[in-house]
Amino acid sequence: MKLKELREENNVSQKQIADYLNVKQNTYSQYETNKRQLPIDVLIKLAKFYKVSTDYILELED
Repeated sequence: MKLKELREENNVSQKQIADYLNVKQNTYSQYETNKRQLPIDVLIKLAKFYKVSTDYILELED
């Protein structure tokens, strides 16, 4: 997934995104490293935050 790339391009910390998603920073870190599956509701919130499609985050499109 493109989570880390998107986060770094937008100059946002893991803590800031975790706070936005109302999850712990460690949980968000696990989403970025694919150690934890990304819930659909979180995927949608991230797509809205970064103004990209869910397919883009999931690397189903360029």
